[in-house]
Amino acid sequence: MKGWVDQVQRTKIIFQFLEGDEGEGIPVGMLRATVAIALNASNTPEAREKVAFGDPLEALWKRCILPFCGVAKVDHRMFGVVVTNSEAERYRWKISDRETIIAAHASHLGAIMVTRNVDEFERVPGF
Repeated sequence: MKGWVDQVQRTKIIFQFLEGDEGEGIPVGMLRATVAIALNASNTPEAREKVAFGDPLEALWKRCILPFCGVAKVDHRMFGVVVTNSEAERYRWKISDRETIIAAHASHLGAIMVTRNVDEFERVPGF
């Protein structure tokens, strides 16, 4: 995830520092969207994830990554358990009407779509 963050979060595109601030201050987010939906897959059952880890990915998206860009409201969804599901089940996750519903909802909210599944979402008209 760090590689993705380093590639996507760019100064003067996603955020900026105020004039005279050399990076030690608080960044000002530059994204127009105020709502984002973050989707992740996991190999840990959701109940164990929350008890054992407190859902660290949700904390990263909601408290670190997206607020840094100026996004105030973040909805996080976790899909899994990937390792124990059949190939057919994973295929249904990948290519389903869910992408269309998510894309439509994100578009309606003016939200940013955070995904590595670009190929599937590109087929949604206007998204």
